[in-house]
This record gives sequence, C-alpha cells and structure tokens, in this order.
Amino acid sequence: MNEAILLNPIIREMHPSDLQHVIRIEREIFLFPWSLENFADSIRAGYLCRVIEEKNNLLGYSVMMLGPDEAHILTIGIGAQWQKKGLGEKMLQYLIRLADEEHAQSIFLDVRESNHGAVKLYKQLGFEQVAKRKGYYPSMCGREDALIMRLML
Repeated sequence: MNEAILLNPIIREMHPSDLQHVIRIEREIFLFPWSLENFADSIRAGYLCRVIEEKNNLLGYSVMMLGPDEAHILTIGIGAQWQKKGLGEKMLQYLIRLADEEHAQSIFLDVRESNHGAVKLYKQLGFEQVAKRKGYYPSMCGREDALIMRLML
C-alpha cells in the first residue's frame, strides 16, 4: 500500500520560524546543502517559499522564483523518511499550479545529472531537458553537470 495515501499533508507559505526544520532536512538529503541564510534570503526576496507538513510535522519544502513570463524552481526537498511516498510529486504539482496562476508560460529547474529519480519524476510531469550546464554542481569528485529542464504551461 502506498503510504502517501495515509498522509494528508498541507502546503503552506514558509515562515522564518520554519527555517531550523527546513535546514535540518536540507542537510539530511543534500551533500552540498543550501545555508540557512540562503533560505532566509529567499523569504526576504519574496520568492515563493513553501513547506509541506502534516500535523505540524514538516516533511519538505520548495523555493520558486517568478520572472515576467517564467518560473524557476530553485530547490525542492523531501525529508529522507518521507521520500518515495508521492510528496515530491504533490509539491511539484502545487508549484506548477502556482506558476500557472501567476501567468508564467514556462517553469525551469536544474537537476544533478546523477539524480535519476528526480529526473524521472520531472519527465513524468512533462518537463523536458533543454540544455546541460557543465560542472554546475560541486560533487565529491570535483564537479557534476546539471540538466536544465523546462515545462511549458
């Protein structure tokens, strides 16, 4: 049985009071995490910062920036114990709706070339690879390429 069926999470605006929980998840799931200040700056800049939670338990987060005609998902993360339960897809579908409501014509995101699970999910939701950034991400063995993906709305 898919455990996501048992969850009834809500997605809401990220607040400064959430940042300790957000950074805990960020450090848990990424080898090269954003800093607490990166998230605080995103909130101050007015980016669309969201968290997904259930019963006051923060399960994940996202940050999306809006431009005149496009949106860019800067980061998205789901806590390790909550991954593979449909929550990343739920957050992405929410961001897609939000970008559409804001009249974006497309959504861009960058993803590590080695993150096969995320790439598969993005493709399932209609994202297509449009370019590659050589050596964009730090890695344990130097640098790793980023796939630039786009969803036309």
